[in-house]
Amino acid sequence: MDTRRLILFIVLSLGLMLGWEKFFAPKAPTPTTTTAQVANSPADGSTPSATNNQVAENGTGLASDKIINVTTDLMKVQINTVGGDIRSIDLLKYTDYDDTSKPYQFLMSQNNRVFVAQTGLISPNSDLQLPTHKTVFKAQDYSYAMNSTADSLAVSLTSTAESGGVVVVKTFTFKRGSYVVDVSYQIMNNSPAALNNVTAYWRFLRDEQAPAGETKFVHTFTGPVYYNEEAKFNTIKFDALAKNNVEYPQNTTNGWAGFAEHYFTGLWLLNPFNHAAICSNGVQCRFDFKPVGNLASAGVMTDLPQIKAHSSYTIDVPMYVGPQEYHAMAAAAPELERTKDYGWVYIFSTPLFWLLVHIYEIVKNWGWAIVLLTLSVKVVLYPLTHASYKSMARMKALAPKMEKLKAQYGDDKAKLQQAMMAMYREGKVNPVGGCLPMLLQIPVFIGLYWALLGSVELRQAHFLWITDLSRPDPYYILPVILAITMFLQTFLNPPAADPVQAKMMRIMPLAFSVMFFFFPAGLVVYWLVNNILTMSQQWYVNNHTKLKK
Repeated sequence: MDTRRLILFIVLSLGLMLGWEKFFAPKAPTPTTTTAQVANSPADGSTPSATNNQVAENGTGLASDKIINVTTDLMKVQINTVGGDIRSIDLLKYTDYDDTSKPYQFLMSQNNRVFVAQTGLISPNSDLQLPTHKTVFKAQDYSYAMNSTADSLAVSLTSTAESGGVVVVKTFTFKRGSYVVDVSYQIMNNSPAALNNVTAYWRFLRDEQAPAGETKFVHTFTGPVYYNEEAKFNTIKFDALAKNNVEYPQNTTNGWAGFAEHYFTGLWLLNPFNHAAICSNGVQCRFDFKPVGNLASAGVMTDLPQIKAHSSYTIDVPMYVGPQEYHAMAAAAPELERTKDYGWVYIFSTPLFWLLVHIYEIVKNWGWAIVLLTLSVKVVLYPLTHASYKSMARMKALAPKMEKLKAQYGDDKAKLQQAMMAMYREGKVNPVGGCLPMLLQIPVFIGLYWALLGSVELRQAHFLWITDLSRPDPYYILPVILAITMFLQTFLNPPAADPVQAKMMRIMPLAFSVMFFFFPAGLVVYWLVNNILTMSQQWYVNNHTKLKK
């Protein structure tokens, strides 16, 4: 592709990406200091009132009591006995962005950061004291570790709220090799009266801060998300939620809701795989999004059926707390992979990422998988690129005749233009013949860009001297090689008519290559391989294309 078209291709591609980010994608919020601080004093166990089965918030402070430590094969969890909240989750397979000696902390409630999982039971009956996220629970133990031979680990807490013979046990069930955690309430109604109008709420509370590592070139959506079969996948902006200016389905029978950020997500699942349907047998479900002080709340609510006297009822809603990893999400719930921020190029990114995953399963290295994926895309787009390069090759072959026409007509631009058009007709050359194939490639390029940018699989993935394909090349070797290839490619292109323009065409690719110094190495691998293949194809076409007499 000639240099002008190369630059146009890059400008249009980046323009579309940045335009989508500016006008359609939710902006990365400015980090704010939230008022939700972890209190040092124990909670009093009081239960906030509820009206029409809505959670009444008495401030956003996260009170603290005793900590229950849970360690599984994939995560290290801290559960607070206040509310049975999950206050911290360390993902053991992933390292911290700034300090790679530490595991990645996904959920947290410290250092002015809040991202916690809360659940509770509410009822409009003020005499019925049910446990909420403010209630203190009793634990049988304060340290749990999954046995090497066990497939699951259960942690049970008992509510201390006294409610006329109603006993509530909250249980977390962790499973080996899974980021899905079952959270259940067993409600034992030992009273002589039936329990009516009981609602369980399941939510995440989060501040607006984007995760570490977000830059202008590496920026994806952070905020509340939801999905169901009717509304499909949707995101909610933090500022819109703060103003209560959001619309979403109130009632649903399927889907999920929670928060997504770059590479990771926390969601409550209403129709997970290998699990009984949540919204059935009298259980009514609805999404629930609202501001809570300076925090955002995202989750679901489940209206329970009548619980008869002297009977027991159990409600279990799983949550997914982990990476946006292809196989993990595919095994958790339908359409969970939609949490990856592909934007409007989802139709292109999804099959490209699917192909990347299956190539990796063969070569067992993400770097080489990107190389082979690039080669595959190049083969598929060969008819388009071949037509473009053939048109440019003919333009280059006409360059000597072009110089003669310039010398012949001098400053008479009208006659020069007429002579050039006659020359193009005689040579069967379309001067814009390479533009349309180039434009058709742009959605594929952007789709592959977002597919690679959102791939948590590239995090900590090794390739040659690179230890993490989700970060820039630590030695800038790939960007330098890419800059060299982009400069050499200019010699394969038709020369510019004006000498000053010709010099600019030599310099511009080098100027554009600077941005690749800040791109994740995985993206640079793709672009470098694509550029080398493009140069090879262009060289071949240049040497095998003749003008028609």
